[in-house]
Amino acid sequence: MTETPLILWFRRDLRLGDQPMLAAAVATGRPLLPVFVLDPETEALGAAPKWRLGLGIDHFADRLAGVGSRLTLRRGPALAVLRALVAETGAGGVWWSRLYDPVSVARDSAVKAALKAEGLEARSFAGHLLHEPWEIETGQGGFYRVFTPFWTALRGRPVPAPQPAPVALRGPSAWPASDRLADWRLGAAMNRGAAVVGAHVRVGEDRARARLGDFLDRIAPDYAETRDFPAIDGTSRLSEPLTYGEIGIREVWHAGFRAMEMGARGAGAFLRELAWREFSYHLLHHTPQITSANWRPEWDRFPWAGDSPEVDRWRRGQTGEPFVDAAMREMYVTGTMHNRARMIVASYLTKHLLTHWRLGQDWFADCLTDWDPAANAMGWQWVAGSGPDAAPYFRIFNPATQAQKFDPEGRYRRRYLDKASPEARSFFDAVPRSWGLRPDQPAPPPLVDLARGRALALAAYADARA
Repeated sequence: MTETPLILWFRRDLRLGDQPMLAAAVATGRPLLPVFVLDPETEALGAAPKWRLGLGIDHFADRLAGVGSRLTLRRGPALAVLRALVAETGAGGVWWSRLYDPVSVARDSAVKAALKAEGLEARSFAGHLLHEPWEIETGQGGFYRVFTPFWTALRGRPVPAPQPAPVALRGPSAWPASDRLADWRLGAAMNRGAAVVGAHVRVGEDRARARLGDFLDRIAPDYAETRDFPAIDGTSRLSEPLTYGEIGIREVWHAGFRAMEMGARGAGAFLRELAWREFSYHLLHHTPQITSANWRPEWDRFPWAGDSPEVDRWRRGQTGEPFVDAAMREMYVTGTMHNRARMIVASYLTKHLLTHWRLGQDWFADCLTDWDPAANAMGWQWVAGSGPDAAPYFRIFNPATQAQKFDPEGRYRRRYLDKASPEARSFFDAVPRSWGLRPDQPAPPPLVDLARGRALALAAYADARA
């Protein structure tokens, strides 16, 4: 078997280090054939994440070339593509790292069953999470519905040490033909926004590791105090590389744990945020409907509003609420949004505008370069009140008071709203021309009176409960 090639099907694991599937494959001594498949499930990604994925694929191909390998690109249904590659190369099996969203689980399960039925080796590996979602259980053998006891259980479990990156990969005697990445046009839907957002992305394993080191050295000591202030560089900004697997979560965890042991005050709070990511995947696995339906069924009778001109103003950063509009514009300029700002814009949409959280979830899935299926669903349902471990419905974020508390000097708002700011001007270069937005237009009036919007939301909640 040592001469029989092994296909390595890469997806959201675009790295060499802390890569269990790759480490196990190298240990076999077999020729390895790394592959990325642009299947219908991947083609369905929103504009920003698909564009950002393309950047990651391009960088990862260079990384593989640096260790004597190459990345074969193929387009089509995953099973058909993998079968064709097996026939072309004589490969004896296909390995991949697990994904956990319902669409990926359905695809991967079908691929594994079909390949095994044909006598091929089909193996899936951990690697996207600290622990597999089914490994952490309550005392009764069920899953956790509340974060705090989940966090207690998680932090008591040892996390495997990350494996180093291989220095060389053995390739097959002949490489199969590969598509050209440019022909896939993964960034087509970004249009002119790609040039703006491209100035803010940091692609690849080396940059992710450098950001982790900078965060732990410079930011982690004060992380617990600064993480909620969007004008401050006070977060790790690792959500994007974690989304595409450009850095391993076990590497991040162990580095954060070492920083905590060395006295970095905010490192413990950072580890807790990594646990929130784990919790969202724990819930995604056990309750996959969280991506598409109210996690709490009693919310099915809540009178959510549908799409509307008001929702369009929210999408376009034209609500007239400075904190909300600044946050939306940050997303169009940088591809990401500060976590505090995400909570505020989500609360405004679902509570002040009484709009279904699915509209916001879908918009984020189209516009965020760090879009994550579990975190996005969990975040929107948490804010809306329909999800697990949710804030009480009456906890309605007031964007004006939130701005006073978390942007007291107005620096964040000015950065994305003041026409003298480069970031504010970039917003008009990034958004679709069809929106008809220009820097010389006056600021929009408030879309809704905040006090009245809160009162209407509470009344709707009371009626739904009754």
